[in-house]
Amino acid sequence: MPSKTPHSNGNEPVENGIRNNQDVEMKDDSSSLKGKGKKGAKDGDDEMTVVVPPSKASKQSSKPPSKDADADVAMEDSDELAEGEVKVDPVVQTVSDIKSNFALLDRAIALFDARFSLRALRSISSIRKRLTPDILAQVITETFPANAASSATAKHLLAAIGKEGLPLGRQPGPEVEVDSEAKAPAKNGNKKENKEIIPEVDLFLGILIQVYLFDSKQFQRGADFSKYLSERIHSLNRRTLDSLAAKVYFYYSLFCENVAPLPPSPQSPIVSIRPTLLAALRTAVLRKDIDTQASVIVLLLRNYLLTSHIAQADLLVSHTQFPDNAANNQVARFLYYLGRIRAIQLRYTEAHEHLTAATRKAPSSACAVGFSQTATKLLMVVELLMGDIPDRATFRMPTMEQALHPYFLLVQAVRIGNLEDFETTIADNADVFRKDGTYTLILRLRQNVIKTGIRMMSLSYSRISLRDICIRLQLGSEESAEYIVAKAIRDGVIEATLDRERGFMKSKEIGDVYATREPGEAFHDRIRACLALHDESVKEADNTGIVQAMRFPMNQHRLELKNAQEAREREREMAKEIQEGDLDEDDLGGDFEGM
Repeated sequence: MPSKTPHSNGNEPVENGIRNNQDVEMKDDSSSLKGKGKKGAKDGDDEMTVVVPPSKASKQSSKPPSKDADADVAMEDSDELAEGEVKVDPVVQTVSDIKSNFALLDRAIALFDARFSLRALRSISSIRKRLTPDILAQVITETFPANAASSATAKHLLAAIGKEGLPLGRQPGPEVEVDSEAKAPAKNGNKKENKEIIPEVDLFLGILIQVYLFDSKQFQRGADFSKYLSERIHSLNRRTLDSLAAKVYFYYSLFCENVAPLPPSPQSPIVSIRPTLLAALRTAVLRKDIDTQASVIVLLLRNYLLTSHIAQADLLVSHTQFPDNAANNQVARFLYYLGRIRAIQLRYTEAHEHLTAATRKAPSSACAVGFSQTATKLLMVVELLMGDIPDRATFRMPTMEQALHPYFLLVQAVRIGNLEDFETTIADNADVFRKDGTYTLILRLRQNVIKTGIRMMSLSYSRISLRDICIRLQLGSEESAEYIVAKAIRDGVIEATLDRERGFMKSKEIGDVYATREPGEAFHDRIRACLALHDESVKEADNTGIVQAMRFPMNQHRLELKNAQEAREREREMAKEIQEGDLDEDDLGGDFEGM
C-alpha cells in the first residue's frame, strides 16, 4: 500500500494518501464483514486516489461525508448488536441494585456518616416495585455465608418470605460474577465466604422484606417480623443503625394499624406497640438520635389519634420536644397532627397556624399529594370554624379540585348561611367526611351557619320578626331564635337590638367600617403572620449557617489584619528612627513605652 501513494504533488498529497490508506483499511474491514473480497478494497483505493487532487478541494470536502455516513450506519448497526448482547435480565439487575447498597452501608460505618445510610434508604422507592420472594431469597443466600454466626439471622429473613429451606452461601450466577469482578477484580471466593456480615446489611434486607410484605398486604406476618426486627435493634445497640431503626418502627406501626381489630377499637394491635415505641423514644432522646426521635414522636401522635386518646397525645406533646433539625417530611407530619389536636381542643387559632405551616412544608412531589389534600381539608374546616371563608383559588388547583369538591359544597352552604343546604351536604358526603376524620368538626359548623344566616338577614332587613328568623333558619321554636340572636349580638357577629316584647330584631344603621375595630384586628393579624414568617425564616437560616453570613460583614478579618500590619510597620519605622537618633521619647509624647 505505501508504494501506491502519489509522490508528484508535494507533502499534502502524502498526508492525504496516508489518510486514504486508513479509510481503505476501514472499508476493507467492513467489506470483509459483508463477505466481499480484496478486489473491493482495491477499487476503494483507486477511488480515493482519483478523487483527491489538490486543485479540487470542494470535491474532497464533499466526498468524505458520504463515507462518514456509511461509517455511522455501520456503527449504529454495531451498537444495536452490542445492546442486544449486553441486555441484562431484570432479576439480575434487581439483585445487583440491592447489593450495590451494601457498599454504602460499609462506608456509613467506616466514616460514621449517616448520609450513606440515607442514600441506601432512598433507593428503596426504585426497587420496591421489582421485589419478589425469589429475588429477596437470592440476595440473602448469596450474601450470608453458611456458618453458625449468621445462619440464625438469615433463617429469620428467609422465614419471613416463606423460603426457609434454601441453603446459605450459594455462589452468585455468571452474570453477577462478571459484575462483581468488574467492580472488585482482586477478591477471593473463600475470603468472601468468611467475611462477617455487618448488622446494617441484614437490617436493610429486613426493611426490604417489610416493604414487600406491606405491598403484598401480608400485615400479620409483617407485624410479627417487624417485632423481631425491633428486638434485634434493641439488642445490637449500634449508633449506625439510627436511620434504619426509624424506618423499621415506621413499618411496624403501619402493619399494626392494618391488623384486625382495626382502630379505633381498644383491642387493636396499635395499643400493644405503645410501650415499644415509648421505649424507643426514651432511648433516642438519650442518644440524641434525631431520626428515630422525630419518627417515633409522629408515630405515637398518630397512634393516640387513631384511638381518640386526645389527652394522652396532648401530654406527649407537652412533655417532649420535637427535634429542630428533623427532616422536613417529619416536621410536616408533626405539625399536621398537632393542628388536629388543637382543633379538637377548640383552640382554632393555634390549629390554623400549625396546619398552615404543615401545608407549606408538605413536599411538592406527586407522591405527597395525599398528605397535601388531607392537610388542606382539615385547614378549610378550621377556617370555617374561625368564621373565615377559604380562598376560592384553592378549589381550582388540579391536584385538589376533585378531592375538595365535597368541601366546596360545604363552604358554599356556610358562606350563604343556608342551613338546609348545609345539612343536605353533610348527609350526602358523610362517608367522605368520616373517612377524612373531619365529620365531628364539621358538625360544629351548624352554629356558624346559623350566625352567618342571621348576619345576612341583618344586612338585608332593617327589622325582622323572630318568627321569620325561625322559619328561614329552620329552628325549633321562637325561643331558640331569640337565644341565638341574643348570643350573636353579644359576640359581635351583628350590630342589632332585640325587642322581646314585640318579638323582632332591629338592625342598626351601617356606619363607617373604619370606625370599628375590624380593620385594626385584620391589620394586627397580618402583622402577626408576617412576624411569625420572619421568625421561622431566621430560625431555618440560622440552622444552615446563613445568619452568620448576614450578621457579620464580609472580609472583616482581612481588614483587621491589614490594620494590624500597618500598625506593626509604623512601630518598626519609629523604632528605627529612635535608634538612628532622629526621634526621642519627648517627640513621641511619652507614649512609646506603653505602645
